[in-house]
Amino acid sequence: MSFHLLTATAALPAVGAIVTAAVPAARRTAAKWLALLVSLATLALAVTVLVRFDPDGDRYQLTESRAWIADFGVRYELGVDGIGVALIGLTALLIPFIILAGWHDADPSPSSQLRSSRGGPNETKAPYKWRPTQGFFALILAVEAMVIISFEATDVFLFYIFFEAMLIPMYFLIGGFGDRAHAGSDENASAQRSYAAVKFLLYNLVGGLIMLAAVIGLYVVAGNFSLQEIAEARANGTLDMATNTERLLFLGFFFAFAVKAPLWPLHTWLPNAMGEATAPVAVLITAVVDKVGTFAMLRFCLGLFPEASKWATPVILVLALISIIYGALLAVGQRDIKRLVAYASISHFGFIILGIFVMTSQGQSGATLYMVNHGISTAALMLVAGFLISRRGSRLIADYGGVQKVAPVLAGTFLIGGLATLSLPGLAPFVSEFLVLVGAFARYPVVGIIATVGIVLAALYTLVLYQRTMTGPVKPEVSAMPDLRVRELVVVAPLIALLIGLGVYPKPLTELVNPAVEHTMSDVQKKDPEPEVEAAK
Repeated sequence: MSFHLLTATAALPAVGAIVTAAVPAARRTAAKWLALLVSLATLALAVTVLVRFDPDGDRYQLTESRAWIADFGVRYELGVDGIGVALIGLTALLIPFIILAGWHDADPSPSSQLRSSRGGPNETKAPYKWRPTQGFFALILAVEAMVIISFEATDVFLFYIFFEAMLIPMYFLIGGFGDRAHAGSDENASAQRSYAAVKFLLYNLVGGLIMLAAVIGLYVVAGNFSLQEIAEARANGTLDMATNTERLLFLGFFFAFAVKAPLWPLHTWLPNAMGEATAPVAVLITAVVDKVGTFAMLRFCLGLFPEASKWATPVILVLALISIIYGALLAVGQRDIKRLVAYASISHFGFIILGIFVMTSQGQSGATLYMVNHGISTAALMLVAGFLISRRGSRLIADYGGVQKVAPVLAGTFLIGGLATLSLPGLAPFVSEFLVLVGAFARYPVVGIIATVGIVLAALYTLVLYQRTMTGPVKPEVSAMPDLRVRELVVVAPLIALLIGLGVYPKPLTELVNPAVEHTMSDVQKKDPEPEVEAAK
């Protein structure tokens, strides 16, 4: 191909990040528009990838391969299956909304500009000095580029590089551009942001270092890093891993992906990171970056280590169930809106991992759909919550009440986002959660029964959140709250439309991912259980 589409899709936001960062300091608005245009152009390329992809064609399509570090068998090797295409589309779709929602999040406050112009003692701490608008949007584009190439990489070492590299811009987005609606002093807010950013980095770095050891071990055993070549070698019998070796390598990969996912008990960084980050960055974390972990479980854990995946399934299912129940219970007890959404996401990721490891086509299709639909629903709920918090200046649920009487559109979109979070029939997440539970009941009925408790708890924390913030008497502090503005409606309306559209008609998405799921089921040599039907008497 004279035009390498997958490379272009990842390279465009990377180049856009560099150019955005180089925009002169006084041209903040130009940097914003540049970042938005780059994200829209990336979305156009992602749509082109989707259009050119044939679900019934080869497993990996639009492939690119060339030598990179030849002495170590590392290749620049890209390719997408239906799951990768769906998640590239999700990433490219959400980034423009994240940029629009965070349009003013990195703007310097008037007081900080005044202090800096006077050359006071706090000059070096002024937000516009260490939180430049250009840097904020450049970092978002950099994360987009790294996430997209992670979904495209079919060379294990190439994937690992970007799997780890995305931690750097995320660290600065969390620690340097934190939520301004923080209770307490500026010093306390800064300390909390730094703590959340360092915790995020350390957890993921430890997971990445363990994975690096496993990547090196895989090379020692297989002699290369190519996902396709390793799979072919296993299929034709020229690569035979010892059982203990395969299990150790699997654990190294899975640990890193479970941290990123996040799976209990490796989840504790997520509530801190989402709570201290701005709402758009919180969406970037849970709706985009964390999906790399669950995607990699499907592509690398099941694809490279099928026997070890089956060996570890009972333990992973238990951990997934704990994530579902634990995350939902903690969401019920939260007083902070953003931390509630974070714990709800931990519960939802439990459903995704459950669907992957029940080893049924319904479960894995549901898990893949859940990745996409959770991204859309969480983006809708968190971004509207961010608009709400920016108006009141508080993340505490107790500081709200009666919002629906003064800002009905804001309350209505918040309700739809919340109903999607609890997987209401007719909204997109319902289809995914239903398929996960069907897949679980087909092979592990007890697991399916326990998982349904998460649905009940989701209804509880969502409806209680809405009741406490939006209904009841109007509190004086929210009596003059404005409704959603035009820019905010442009962000929220398409997400709501997608939640309804994919809830009513999910067929295009299921047709895209089902062939890829069949390949994954073939990798682990699993077939769906036959339904037990009593013969008619």
